[in-house]
Formats: sequence, structure tokens, C-alpha cells
Amino acid sequence: MGVRRAVVAAVSAATVLSLPFVVPSSALGSAATAASSDATPADATPAHSGPRPPAEQPVAVGSGGAVSSVNPYASQAGIDVLKHGGNAVDAAVATAAALGVVEPYSAGVGGGGYMVYYDAAAHRVRTIDGRETAPARMRSDSFIDPSTGKPIPMDEAVNSGLSVGIPGTPATWQKALHDWGTVSLARALKPATRIADDGFVVDHQFRAQTEMNEDRFRKFRSTSDLFLPGGKLPEVGSRFRNPGLARTYRELARDGVGALYHGDLGREVVRTVQKPPMADGAEPVRPGLMETGDLARYAALGQAPTRANYRGLDIYSMAPSSSGGTTVGEALNILENYHLSKDDRVQALHHYLEASRIAFADRNRWVGDPKYSDVPTRELLSKDFAKERACLIRPDATLTSPVAPGDPRKPGSGCVKGTGSKEAYEGPSTTHLVASDRWGNVVSYTLTIEQTGGSAITVPGRGFLLNNELTDFNFTPVTPGVPDPNLPGPGKRPRSSMSPTIVLKDGKPFIAVGSPGGATIITTVLQTLVNRIDLGMTLPQAVAAPRISQRNSAKTEAEPAFLESPERTALERLGQHFVRAPSTFTPSPEIGAVAALEFRPDGRTQAVAEPKRRDGGSAMVLQPAR
Repeated sequence: MGVRRAVVAAVSAATVLSLPFVVPSSALGSAATAASSDATPADATPAHSGPRPPAEQPVAVGSGGAVSSVNPYASQAGIDVLKHGGNAVDAAVATAAALGVVEPYSAGVGGGGYMVYYDAAAHRVRTIDGRETAPARMRSDSFIDPSTGKPIPMDEAVNSGLSVGIPGTPATWQKALHDWGTVSLARALKPATRIADDGFVVDHQFRAQTEMNEDRFRKFRSTSDLFLPGGKLPEVGSRFRNPGLARTYRELARDGVGALYHGDLGREVVRTVQKPPMADGAEPVRPGLMETGDLARYAALGQAPTRANYRGLDIYSMAPSSSGGTTVGEALNILENYHLSKDDRVQALHHYLEASRIAFADRNRWVGDPKYSDVPTRELLSKDFAKERACLIRPDATLTSPVAPGDPRKPGSGCVKGTGSKEAYEGPSTTHLVASDRWGNVVSYTLTIEQTGGSAITVPGRGFLLNNELTDFNFTPVTPGVPDPNLPGPGKRPRSSMSPTIVLKDGKPFIAVGSPGGATIITTVLQTLVNRIDLGMTLPQAVAAPRISQRNSAKTEAEPAFLESPERTALERLGQHFVRAPSTFTPSPEIGAVAALEFRPDGRTQAVAEPKRRDGGSAMVLQPAR
């Protein structure tokens, strides 16, 4: 039993939030008036001094709506919204805002993300691209050191104002609520504001992630004041409060997201980016290029989803600027050329690894911000292109990485062998949630501040970290002499791997799934779908199964449980090579942290969260089955 689970088990399952959450008839812009509080540091006090945490469970079955996330406080916030008449979009925004409190190193006001939404009334899947953008002053060589002509070292780029993109999360919340929700932003932020005020019980995961970032956090005065209260790491079992974030949420509730994109909050963000608040004695970091005009120009984009048909199921996900939908979709199209069976798990895993290897080769070459590059989205998801690429796979041998990309616009190019380029850097953090409601609407939403702890820069008195999303750009072309769609540029969105996914069966929701994990998001979603659809696993089994992640590299990252399995030895005989998954930005070597829903024929919903990864997630339903 993890420390978080032990703490939760020691207290009652009392509901942490009981709010008069009545669905208003007012429009989005009518925010409730709330008194703002002064900016004060967070504190960590004994857990008995505030509301107790909700009960935590990885699987829940019932009706009326469901929420799954990595944290019980966040899932409970979403359930409370459903309980008081809100829909899946309202619940998703409330859950996401709560994650900004309890998972501040993975997501929040200072980041961005992607939302996929199934509209039950219209029988359509819609999406929002809320990815961060580069400031107008950013150029293709902004991450090149002019004194050396070489790329800035990654850790120097990450821990700087230069890495901070224009946040997209608040604009995503506003657009989702305006277009599809039933409550105002002010109402949706109430549960998270209450958690920030009252505090949450520190678990092992929060303590460990703080400790991993301690050296970075101590460089910035505002960050150490917030996350190292009294100059010390927060103790497991103590209560962590964030009055600065509560103040920020109240301001967004009162003034709308214009407070960030056109107001004082935005000016504070820009000032922090341009002149990071260094601690006494700390070496200054590179300033950022963001200006207030960049915030004013930002927009969350409504766009069509990607769609792939796999064994009669419709798989909907995010189109570029994310590479999630095209890469998961292409890999599934490749796998559809083979019969995958639980009776020959080794061959099924071999084909899964090879399909992922090939799809990543194509992703790295072709996918970027479609506003700046001609991304062949339709062609990458073509069945004909997938069949060509499948010809590279042999049942008794492993491809040599890096595999060369194919050209989806040139028939016959998919089966040509060659050498490609290595995978570029992408931070391994983020968080994910899923939500559904009594009317049949479904949300799959992934949001992030990039790597765990983002840029490590906190906006003074505001309670949230700024992202380091611009380090998801390639600093130089991946392949010299070949056009690179993911170089930095003014107003450009860096390529992402976020893959919030909704699967329809006979036109109705079947599965909603997603995960954090940087580039491993794609393989986590892909493997979970293969486990459930092809290998006969239940959804909880598909989520819990040991993960392996092949991203067109010489060795496949693997969790410890897989490295100890007989499948490893059998796959190594076929030429596969494995390496232990890194634990650079997570306390343990693990891949992803799935949150998922499955909609059963009997009308009930099964909510599923991680049983162990990230110390266990939280699945809840509005009306549990008896």
C-alpha cells in the first residue's frame, strides 16, 4: 500500500466539498463576486486542521456520470459538479482546476492542453487545441547560443524564462464552458478554490516530486516560498495550503480569463518571465521573450479530431499541433494488418513495438503546428499508407532504429528501408482526466506544464508554476538538410504527444482514455487500447498491465514488472532490446498514468484509474452500482 493510500485509509471517506452548486441560467461572463485575498505563502500544517481527503479507489462502476484522474481531491471536485446538475464539460473543468491545486507540478493556470469531447446531442466528437504558443519575438534560432553557435544545454533552457510559452489552459476552460458547458467559469472554479484555501493532505508522491525538484525550486524565491514552506520539504500527512492560487482563481472567477490575457494577472506573468525572481545568491537564468501582446493574441482553437477505424471501432483523438492522434491512429492502422491474439502475446507485443517504432519515425518527420507546416494528417492516417509501412515488419526479426520515415504523399515510399533520426527531447510529465454525465456526454482531457515542475518559476503571490513548453520545439533540425516542422517560430505551437482519446462503438461511446508521460503518452494509450481490444483484457487489467514504450530508438523503455516477465526473454530472441524506464522526473520508473472510462451495454459506466502508478489514481461514479 502506497503512502497516499495509507493516509487516505486512516481517515473517513467524508466528502471534502459540499457546495451549493446550482446550475445557473446566466451566461459564461457572469462571474460570481468573491473577495480577493492577499498574496501569502503556502503552508504545511497538521492534516487534522482541515477537511479530510476523499476515499481513493482505482475502479468504480455505476451510473449518472463518472470522473477519473490521478488524485482523489480532483475526482471528487468533478463528481460534486455532476451531483449538482453540471455536465461532463463542467466536471472536467472543475477537475482540471483542482488538479492545478493538488498536482501543481504537472498542470495548472500556467500551462496548456488538449480536450476531446463527445457531444451526445449532436452525436459528434469535437476538440479544443489549448496548446501554449511561442511569443512573437521567438525565432528559429532562439535556443542557439550566439557565442558558440550550438544549442543551449537542455537544463539551462528548461529553467529559464525563455522556455515559457503563452498559457492556454484558462482559455481552454473558458471556451469549453462557453461552447458546451452549463455553468460559468466562476462556478466551475469553486471546488478548486475551496481546496486551495483549506489545503490538501500531502502524500508520498507530492513530497517525492518536491524533493526531486528541490534544487531547481530553491533558485527562485517565489517557488521556494510556496513549495518549500519554512525552507523545508512538506511532510507526508501534513496539510498544504495555497492561498495565492485561491486568490488567482477568485480573480479569474470575478473578471474572467481576461484577467490573464488582458489584465493585471497577465502583466504579472510577463514581468515574471522577463525577469525571473531569483533567490539570493542564485545564478541568473535566461529571461523570456513574452510580452503582454502575446497574451492578448492567444486563442484556444476549436478543430476537427483525428479519426481512425480499428477493427470496427472509431478512434477519435487530437489533430496537430498534437502528434497524438496521428501517431496512435497510424500505429493502429498498421496493426490492423495483423491478427493480434492473447494466445500469442509475444507476437502481439512484437507487432505493437514495431508499429509504434514506424509511426514515431513518421511523426518526427511530418508533424508540427499546421499553421506553419503542411502537415499530411489525412495521408498519415490512410489505410493504404499503413499497409505500405506494415511491409517492413517481420515476425522473426526487429527493425533497426532509427527507422527512416515514409512519405505518405508518395505511394510506394512506405516500404523503403533507410536510416532516420533520433527522437528529440520531450518532457515526461502532464496529467489526464476523463469525465462523463447522465446525458451521455464524454470528455477526455490532457493538460500540462511540460516536465514535472515546469520551468520551476512561480508567479509571485499567484500560486502557480509557469510551463517550460517551448523546450518541446527541436532546437535544431532533427535531420540536417531536411525541413523540420517542429523548429521554434513566432506564435507557433510546439509539437505535443498528448493523446486524449474517445472510442466509439456503433456510433456510441465505448472507451475514453488518456495519460500523462511526454512522448510515452502515445505508447501508453496505444498499448492500453491493444490490451483491451486485442488481448482480451478488461479495462482495469489493460491499465494495470506492465508497459513498454518504443519510440524509434535502439532500446525500448520498460517498466520493472515487464523486465522480470517471460515475454521479455522471448522478445529479445526476436531482436528487441529493453532498458529500464527512467525515473528522472517521477519517483519511480514507470510509464504513464492512465485515467479511463468504459461504457457498458447495460448502461453503467466503469471508471478506471491507476492502481499503483503515481501512488494510485482515483476513479469515481455519481451513483455506485449496488
